[in-house]
Order: sequence, then C-alpha cells, then structure tokens
Amino acid sequence: MSQKQSTNNIKNGSSLKVTNNTDNTLETHPWKPFIPEGTRMIFLGSFPPAPHRWAMDFFYPNFINDMWRIFGICLHNDKGWFVNEEKRTFHREMIERMLKELGIGIYDTAIVVRRTRNTASDKDLEVIKNTDFDGLLRMAPLCKYLVTTGEKATNIITSHFSIEKPKLGNRVDFIFEGRNISLYRMPSSSRAYPMKIEDKAAFYKKLFNLIL
Repeated sequence: MSQKQSTNNIKNGSSLKVTNNTDNTLETHPWKPFIPEGTRMIFLGSFPPAPHRWAMDFFYPNFINDMWRIFGICLHNDKGWFVNEEKRTFHREMIERMLKELGIGIYDTAIVVRRTRNTASDKDLEVIKNTDFDGLLRMAPLCKYLVTTGEKATNIITSHFSIEKPKLGNRVDFIFEGRNISLYRMPSSSRAYPMKIEDKAAFYKKLFNLIL
C-alpha cells in the first residue's frame, strides 16, 4: 500500500467502518482517529470497551476509567474538571477543545478485536488487526511524541516499529521516515491498574511539560 493510500484509508475511515458481524464475535473500532491540526503528541490505548460501558461517544468513555480525571489533575489540579458527576458522564466538548488547544491526538493500537470474556480488560482482548501506525503518523506531520496508556498498547506498537519496550514512565526514541519520534510508556488509567490516581497523574504530568 502506498503512503497516500495508507493515509487516506485512515482519514476516510475505510478500515475503521463498523461492520455487522453475524456471529457477534468480532468488534471493529467505532471511531476514526482524533488527530487535530497541529498534533504534536498522540495518546494510544488498546481498544474501547463495549458500548454498554460508554458514558460518552469518545475515547476513554468508561465512567470508571480515570484518564480524563488524570488530565484534570495535570492541567487544573482538579480531577473533576472534565467530569459531570451528576449525569455520570464527561464534558466531551471541553475535552475536545482542550486536546485541540494542546495539539494532542487520540487513538488506539487495535482496530479489530475479539473479546474472550465479557469484560473491559485488555487481558481479555484478542487483537485481530492492528492500527495502521505509519498512516497515523503521516496524518500528523508535526507529531514528535507517541504515548501508550497500557501494556497491551505498548507491546503492539513496539512490535510494529521493532523497538525496545520502555520502562514505565520512560521513553525510547526511534526514527520514522526521517522524523525523530519518542515513545513514552504511561501507567494504565484503568482502575484495575494498582496505582493511586495521584501517582498516575505524576507520570502524566511529565508529558504535559513537553508541550505546554
């Protein structure tokens, strides 16, 4: 596949179109990549939870996932900044505006999966098809930083680029089509990951220092 075809596939969502599987065993990613103009950093998770777990129609939608609370702590010293507790949802418009202002993109490392159990856990995800990471980076020519938000995401992307897996909170550097890219590994925002939210936020705060 050519560079132009690869990038267009992601932009048009041709590889991301939701399909109606007759056996209901495969799930296709429900969203296109969120890559605003001027993206300098891309966060990469594994795959969204099943729709019945969504509190909003956007990335990290599970109300008991703490990603947007971590953003609130890092940017406003308030874990509830992007949270609507009364309606048990998140302030999507505020989140999208913030991401655009900071030049942060969001996507996942898998686009087709099978759930081996009815959970939102990465360990119960069988990855059938990975994201087109080359096409993703071509969509964001100013991007210098990739951020993985869990072990499965880290394993997938380091395998794709044939690079060493960084230790938690650290980075590895590599070159993609003449561009210097740094891959940072962050702790999972899932509450199943055994770390206090304040301690997770301390890891993520270092990332924001790169772009603020």
